[in-house]
Amino acid sequence: MDSNKRPDTMERIQTKEQADKFIAEQVEEVRAQVGERQVLLALSGGVDSSVVAALLIKAIGKQLVCVHVNHGLMRKGESEAVIEVFKNQLDANLIYVDATDRFLSKLEGVADPEKKRKIIGGEFIVVFDEEAAKLEGIDFLAQGTIYPDILESIKAAESGKPVKSHHNVGGLPEDMKMELVEPIKLLYKDEVRVVGKALGLPAEMVDRQPFPGPGLGVRCLGAITRDRLEALREADAILREEFDKNGLATKVWQYFIAIPDVKSVGVKDEKRYEGWPAIIRAVNTTDAMSATIEEIPYALLHHITNRITHEVNGINRVLYDLTPKPIGTIEWE
Repeated sequence: MDSNKRPDTMERIQTKEQADKFIAEQVEEVRAQVGERQVLLALSGGVDSSVVAALLIKAIGKQLVCVHVNHGLMRKGESEAVIEVFKNQLDANLIYVDATDRFLSKLEGVADPEKKRKIIGGEFIVVFDEEAAKLEGIDFLAQGTIYPDILESIKAAESGKPVKSHHNVGGLPEDMKMELVEPIKLLYKDEVRVVGKALGLPAEMVDRQPFPGPGLGVRCLGAITRDRLEALREADAILREEFDKNGLATKVWQYFIAIPDVKSVGVKDEKRYEGWPAIIRAVNTTDAMSATIEEIPYALLHHITNRITHEVNGINRVLYDLTPKPIGTIEWE
């Protein structure tokens, strides 16, 4: 049977008892696959990689080496938070790699979303190969791949084309040296959260909103530039701050800013002001295969618009995306 296909007989994981059974099965499978060797984990600090980290720690303990790569496409303060939580609080075996310039140089001038995803995915593997070469006995690469990633990457639509490639599915090079360890690859996002809670992870980590592997690279639409990327990072931080203050952080499944490579004319200080539009997207879903739009109070949208246009250099408009999935995917790219 195809190991990337979820069996029709597989029950949805909705209870702690079901999660405990799944965890026990995966612990045995990981131990059988890995043996006494070491595993390198791509730890972004998001829900999926955090759950994989906890599961692998349960299965193989100190054989796990966590690597956090700052590719320059993280949200504001995110890498710092990963270091604080996993290294300082959870005492994980964590290696931090700042590869910002390296990634942004390779992405310079690349506008096609699929090419960007493959560049980011491919460079991740190169970085991990380099880190593995510095260590002894690293034969495995663990990833937080989940089932929607696989479906959107390799399940052909009627046209015969995939919906999109995820960096951890479609972007992996054929000559990759390490074998993959993907213990949650047949789970939907809601199931991952149930498993995380059963593993004892804190609620603020398990309920954290999803963040794509390519990070802000698929939200800085088109060819990435450092100035637009910085504007995106600052605008996104304002959106997250306001959603948190107004009780929407736990109500909305995923919310973010996307900024296209398009400028329009505005007015600032009584002068012509050309800037980018910041597009707000806020959706709710249970399995990431379909999504509905969250209705945000108009007064709050006005407040967020005022903050972004006055506090973020380069943005002169704020738009709200009302498109459900389908027809629009959750991310713009």
